[in-house]
Amino acid sequence: MGNFIKTQNVFSFGEVSSEFYAVHNDGGVAVLENMDVLPSGGLKRRCGLKHIATISDDAILVQFKISESEKYLLVIYERAIDIYSDDIKIASVISPWHINELKQLQYAQRFNSLFFVHPLYKPVILTKDSSGFHISFFYFDVNSDLSVNIPFIRFDDMEGVGITISSSGIDNNHATFTTNVDFWTNDWVGERVLVNSKQWIIESVQSERVATAYTNGDFTFTVNPIYDWYTCAFSDKCGWPNSVSFHQNRMVFGGTKSSPNNIWMSKTGKYNNFDAGTGLDDEAVCLTLLSANHHKICTIVSGDSLQVLTSNGEWAILNSPLTPSNVSVKQHTSVGSIDTFYLPPQKIEGATVFVSQSGKDIRELDIDVLNERYNATDLCTYAKHLMNNPISMSFNQEQHKLFVVMNDGYMAVYNKYSNTEISAWATYKTDGLFKYVCVVGDTTYVVVQRGNNTYLEKFDENCLNDANQYNFSYKISAFPMIVNGHSPKNIRVRKISVRVKNTKTLFANNYRMEIPNYVYEPTSNGYTGDLSINLLGCQSNTIEPIWILSSSEQLPATILSVSVEGWYLI
Repeated sequence: MGNFIKTQNVFSFGEVSSEFYAVHNDGGVAVLENMDVLPSGGLKRRCGLKHIATISDDAILVQFKISESEKYLLVIYERAIDIYSDDIKIASVISPWHINELKQLQYAQRFNSLFFVHPLYKPVILTKDSSGFHISFFYFDVNSDLSVNIPFIRFDDMEGVGITISSSGIDNNHATFTTNVDFWTNDWVGERVLVNSKQWIIESVQSERVATAYTNGDFTFTVNPIYDWYTCAFSDKCGWPNSVSFHQNRMVFGGTKSSPNNIWMSKTGKYNNFDAGTGLDDEAVCLTLLSANHHKICTIVSGDSLQVLTSNGEWAILNSPLTPSNVSVKQHTSVGSIDTFYLPPQKIEGATVFVSQSGKDIRELDIDVLNERYNATDLCTYAKHLMNNPISMSFNQEQHKLFVVMNDGYMAVYNKYSNTEISAWATYKTDGLFKYVCVVGDTTYVVVQRGNNTYLEKFDENCLNDANQYNFSYKISAFPMIVNGHSPKNIRVRKISVRVKNTKTLFANNYRMEIPNYVYEPTSNGYTGDLSINLLGCQSNTIEPIWILSSSEQLPATILSVSVEGWYLI
């Protein structure tokens, strides 16, 4: 038999999976629910949620930040976008997307315009100007001969297909395209092709070998078939870009349904012009990811380099300046990202954080000290049990919190303070299901399903419960004593002492800890100091938590340290 005093005054690792209890015995806990880890290593009850509006099911949230003083929250649902400023809906615009297509939307902002892409739709632009908000389609620049500065590509099924240009008998702008093999189908109608250095549009299909096309200006009939011809990279037939970004003053599109591993970059400073021209430094660029494995581009992230996250790995273009003659894309890691819906990667302290293809990892893509190679470090190695197929993610830079909504409706929260070595996971739960999260400026908004209704809410320091009517409890559970190192058979806990700050409610092992009455006055910030409770040698087996702190009362609580006194048998 021996006496023990065990003190924990830092919670820098947050909630830890059971297999790592012995590794993080002094800085982690078994359960951390509805609590935040402070920069000092202490714990604070999370703030409550404030109700904003009742919204449509399956809505998604997007930040539209034009300046520090002009920030908007976009609530995107079927065929419409509601625009909020300071929690008030100020405008609504019509959009083209169906409800089941919203999760594939990707977006990138340039000044006062937000560019949306979806693999089934022509890119869309939401613009804010002095007259309000406007939706328009993205168009490629048109030249004086009516040709379009859009990228062209050659697909495998075009190999060996030769086109002979002959008279159509219609007029000087139409021609008959005859192929040497069966090729034409009705889905070619309306497609733009590049044949004999000239752009054509397929107008009609007469048979599998004969189609009619038209162009602008003079053209030449051909005697021999032309095998070196191209089709438009973006169209209803070939698909539209899956992802979009801006990098080194170029617009960047990534992947389509027909070209999932291609990257296209506009001319420098000319975002509507993707003409490759003669390869001058400022002209457009087209790249293909070449690998033995199939790589579908999931999203593109602009930073010091252009990072390309695919279904099977992470690539980067490190060249700077980026020109057609000075560009190369290389694979750095082989984690892979989710490709069935869009989970926006987040920038945290210069690194790119993304969810792995498996849905079980959250990785930090960061370059080495030589600026030569990226590594994809797993941020949830010690809290893998919290990762259950993330469906939404957003980072609050002001609060140093990464919010990750899981498929089963709870939220994992990652508190990151590098200067004080805080790297801690916790969970948020509410009376309902979290469905989506988005940070606008320093405010975190969530979509919450409660019963049959769906609501827009935000975390608010002035709220002690959720939406002014839903209570929530907090809980901190220590590791079991068996991982202490002494391997005791059983223990008796005599006393639990807790150092608190601005606290009005606390239970230790389900016993209320007495707090002076004056702290319950509305003007009081709460009690700051030491609280203790004598348990008269309560017996416990060593596989149960040595202490549990909790409360279901809607009052503030901050925990700085916990001490336990007792004795044990080996």
